[in-house]
Order: sequence, then structure tokens, then C-alpha cells
Amino acid sequence: MAESDLDPNETCDVLIVGAGISGLGMAAHLRRACPGKRFQILERRARVGGTWDLFRYPGVRSDSDMHTLGFAFAPWRDERAIAPGESIRGYLEQVAADHGIAEHIRFGRRVVAANWNSVARRWAVRWEADDGTRGTATARFLFLGSGYYDHDRPHEAEITGLSDFAGPIFHPQFWPDGVDLSGKRVVVIGSGATAVSLVPALAAAGAKVTMLQRTPSWYLTIPGRDWIAESLRRWLPERLAYRLTRTKNVRMQRWFFNRSRNKPAEVTEFLTRQVRKRLGKAFDAEAFTPPYKPWEQRLCLVPDGDFFRAVRSGKAKIVTARIASVEADGIRLDDGRHLAADAIVTATGLRLAMAGNIAVSLNGEPVHFAERFYYRNAMLSNVPNFAVLFGYLNASWTLRVDIVADWLCRVLRQMDAWGVDVVTPVLAPDHSLVEEPVLEMFSSGYLRRGRHLVPKSATTAPWQISMDYHSDRRALRRAPIDDGVLRFARIGAPIVA
Repeated sequence: MAESDLDPNETCDVLIVGAGISGLGMAAHLRRACPGKRFQILERRARVGGTWDLFRYPGVRSDSDMHTLGFAFAPWRDERAIAPGESIRGYLEQVAADHGIAEHIRFGRRVVAANWNSVARRWAVRWEADDGTRGTATARFLFLGSGYYDHDRPHEAEITGLSDFAGPIFHPQFWPDGVDLSGKRVVVIGSGATAVSLVPALAAAGAKVTMLQRTPSWYLTIPGRDWIAESLRRWLPERLAYRLTRTKNVRMQRWFFNRSRNKPAEVTEFLTRQVRKRLGKAFDAEAFTPPYKPWEQRLCLVPDGDFFRAVRSGKAKIVTARIASVEADGIRLDDGRHLAADAIVTATGLRLAMAGNIAVSLNGEPVHFAERFYYRNAMLSNVPNFAVLFGYLNASWTLRVDIVADWLCRVLRQMDAWGVDVVTPVLAPDHSLVEEPVLEMFSSGYLRRGRHLVPKSATTAPWQISMDYHSDRRALRRAPIDDGVLRFARIGAPIVA
């Protein structure tokens, strides 16, 4: 039986949930490193892309350069280093086609629950379709690549009087097709990466935009095209040029993040000087001086300074204030000012969600993620044949996907060599691990609101959610599979070290 002919009701070796960056990355690594493994992907949407299919608001684009947001094995060929959402989705679609993944995807299947049966040594994964159809897929190994935020419910900030507004209200996560805001007075509430990409796009489309922020953000202007990458592509083989560009960008990201943490005053001065130069007389210190240090929240990238051009030209403006209440024709601020508006965009952030809000259980007993420790940035303590991905917060998500998927393939190959079926990272109840609140290093609102959902992290590996790509890559490449933590078992036999 060919892999693409696998009966949907037959047990597969690996079941992947999600056809976004995480799921497609895992599938591609399986195809490359474990070609004999039968796998399926269950995807709730009608197309591949995940985040990059969900978000369709004007100006949606990557918040990392595409040479690191792209996969290590699939060079990014577009000249734009910061790319629009549809281009990213097209790249992912091409990856699915090039690596023989597309025929393994079952679209329109929203996974709602997954239960491990320790007798059968299988995962039973329940899914639902939009038409009400329900089904169950079974698998030996389960990989959840569902991202880390809620696709159904964004964060809805409490805004007094919002229901009194007479015009349309949009949330970027659910942007409708065919919206024309040219000539309209649009107030974008928020100051994060979404707002910073929306504002110049709306202004370019002819809207009169006001970005209303309660708290300013830090901005870093970068070129929209990577000229070094383009030069390397002209002179070197494509894969070598891509690898060198990716290495360069990863190191630059790491250097700048560490510099921000170790010398915040120096970076503050640099970022402020950069914005001041871009805006000239339009620079407003109140609007561009956050109450936190650089990289305590994710830095907002501004390709080619498009956001600042919109402000400097007068097509967009920034107002820093709190909302007293929304009125029928606009927004009343706490200082008494009134912002007239024909439309409001609530770019107020994400709602954190672990594993797509899937109800995971072991023999019918719920698995509470926040009570488990992460193992090697991939598996959870005492949960067999299971991985769930949580990407980097200070670098491209895909960097974690590549190294974790590669390590998981090593584990699966070793299991085949030993003739075992079950692998579990075992942590004793009387462990002496010291917890490290890894998310405390970031002050972003969505992380503060959702930190109670995230698995635990210890101060030391392998039970740690690390935010250091270089150390993670070294550890996952060098660490022995039989490290004394992972326990293996054969069907019909007890779990053994």
C-alpha cells in the first residue's frame, strides 16, 4: 500500500495536527529522514498555511526575516526578506507539494480530543468537520503543531461603550473580504506588530488612519530586501547561499537580543535615534518611549520604514492615551479629546492557547499541560509518544521546528532499531527540579494572560523551555537518545529504561 493510499481509519505511525509551519515542517522531516513512516495531517482549515491562512488583514506580513522563518531545507527564493502573508502561504504550499506532503493532508478536520490508551498503545484522536461529520483517527505517535494562540477567540480588550459605535468594527484575526476603507476615518486600537503593519497598508489604500495606543512599542527599521542574500545568490549555489544568509541572520538576531538585555540603555538610544531620524519634525517622544526595555516584549519590525513614512506624510497619526468610552461617532479619550471615526480596528492582541485547545488525556484522565515539564523543547513529562511544539519568542518560530523535528526523527529511527513502540520522558513524582518561569523574561500582555497554560520549565536541560537557539541546536544534535530520561517499551511488554 502506498503512503498516499493509507486508509483514513487505519492506524498511522505519526499523526500531525496542523498544516502550518510546525506541521508541515514535521511532515517534511519525516519524508526526508523517516521515509518508511506512514503519516497523516489533520487540518481544520481548507488550505495549508495555519497562521498565514487565518490572518488576511491589510498589510499582514512576517515578523521575522524569511531566511529564518523559512525552513532550513527549503530556500526562500522571494527577493523580499519581510514578506506578505499570501507569499508566505504560497511558500508553505510549495513545500507541501515539493516534499510529497499535500496528499497526506485531510482538510476540514478540527481535532477536539486525543486520548492515549496504554493497553493498545495508541492515540485515539477525535475530529469534527464543519458539516457535523465526526471521526476518530488512531496513531502510534502524536505531534501537535497547532501553534500557541487561540484561532477562534482573540483577546478582546474591555473597551467601554464599544457596542455603541455606529460604524463597522474589525478585528484583524477575522478580517472580512472586500472591505474598502478608502476615504474613511479609521482608528486602529493597539501598537504591536499587527497595528504597525495595518497602519501603512490602510494609509496606502486611502484611509485616514489614527493609531491609538495606550503603551508605545519599540520599533526596528530594517531593509525589506536582504542585499547580502541577493549577492550571495548571484555568486554561490542556492543552498549554500541560503545557509550562509540564514546563519548570518540567526547570529544577528541573537547578538541584538543579548545586547538589548545586557546593555538596554545603549539599545534604547539606538532605537530612539533611528525613529527620530525617520520621522524628523513629526517625532513625538511620548509616542515612541515605551515604559519597558527593548526586547522585554517582541520588537516590531518596520521594513523600509513604511510605518514612519505614513506618519511623516500625514496619512497616519499616533495618539497616546487611554479610552474613556466609545461613542457612536468615535472615541472619547480620558483627557477629554474626541477621535472621530468611521471604522474601528481592535488590534488588541492574541489569546494564548496550548495545542489548539485540544483535550488531551491518558487513559481518560485529562492532561493538564501546566502541570507537566517540557522535555527537550518537544515532549511532556510522563506523556508517551507525544510532542507539542512551542516556538521561540525571541527568534523565528521555524528555527525550533527544524531542530525539534530533526531530533524527533532521530528518536523514531532509534525506536525502530531497538524494536520498541513506546517512548516516554519519565519524571519521578519526587523530582528535585527547580522551576524557571521562562515567560517572565517577556512582559507582553498575551504571555502574561496565558502563562498559566504553558508547561513548566526547569532551570536546567533537558527539562527546560529554552529561548537560546544555538544551545538548543547543539544539545539536540549531540544528546544521546538513551539519556536515562527517555524510557522505551514494546507492545505487550513493560516500559523499560
